[in-house]
Amino acid sequence: MAAVSLAVGLGACGQSGGSGGDAAGKDLKIGLLLPGYGGATRWAQFDKPLVEGKIADLCRDCTVEYADAALNAATQQQQAEAMIIEGVDVMILASVNSETIRSTINRAHAANVPVVAYDHLAEGPISAYVGFDAHRIGELQGEALLRALGDKAHDGQIVMMNGDPINPDAREFKAGALSVLKGKVTIGKSYDTPGWSMDTAHANMVGAIAALGSDRIDGVYAANDWLASGVISALKAARIKPMPPVVGQDALLSAVQRIVSGEQYMTVYKSYKAQADAAAEMAVSLGRGEGLGQTPNETVDSPTDRDIPAVVLAPVAVTRDNIKDTVVKDGLYTIDQICTPAVRSACDEAGLTS
Repeated sequence: MAAVSLAVGLGACGQSGGSGGDAAGKDLKIGLLLPGYGGATRWAQFDKPLVEGKIADLCRDCTVEYADAALNAATQQQQAEAMIIEGVDVMILASVNSETIRSTINRAHAANVPVVAYDHLAEGPISAYVGFDAHRIGELQGEALLRALGDKAHDGQIVMMNGDPINPDAREFKAGALSVLKGKVTIGKSYDTPGWSMDTAHANMVGAIAALGSDRIDGVYAANDWLASGVISALKAARIKPMPPVVGQDALLSAVQRIVSGEQYMTVYKSYKAQADAAAEMAVSLGRGEGLGQTPNETVDSPTDRDIPAVVLAPVAVTRDNIKDTVVKDGLYTIDQICTPAVRSACDEAGLTS
């Protein structure tokens, strides 16, 4: 059975405006299950601490039981089922595999444990969903790539480094990007990337360079910044200059620094705080038997269920020109975090340090 850690005593703040939230119902044990795949990813850097922090604000004596699946669907199922047995009141779940987790969600439903699907729309009787418009993310990536290509777009050739095909969001990213790119550029090579593996992205990009020629790749669509890193390392190893524009997603610090230095053209910023806040609010309300209140702003459909209450948030494209007005303004990163000595001169040129 995969190890599951227990984080207890989360803060001492009551609900906004006082501690009436705790008086309104029992203390809760909340399961937080994230897919993981490394400490440098968004899950460990942002989602986990933000969700835990918001729960602490809402619920003085609540506890959070956290599990990192290390991108293993079977591990995540074991973790979730262990939480159900241990008596969690509600779960926040970012699924590794939206299909295989369905049987576990059915067990949670039978045990009266509500599930808030987080970032990934899982199958089965979930109680709510919070995430970003995945199709729009793909559109933003495609639009940015066309802008970067400029006059080259008409006769240009690109490589598509898509995400994990078992992930429903990855499928939407790809569909959104294709809705913009199809008919505008030639797609020389297109790869799916099981497990969102950076090494696989690197290897596939090496293969694309060999097949298409180092001078015949005008741009690269990468489904996220993790894959973009693998793509860019392959382009650099092949000594391709100038580097073709590469678009990504997640606004990882390393990606923002690559954008500053000119190695990556664009990323997609998603307000992790807004997402974490909504998930925590819905989980606490569901766990207390209070329903969802006014938090959901629309409904979504999954392959198994319709009209799921949802919070769907808007993504934002980030290029060198708007770093200050997006990730810095929102407090995701400081200028000092971005502008390390390795990229300081590029920061100066971009006006970030002035």
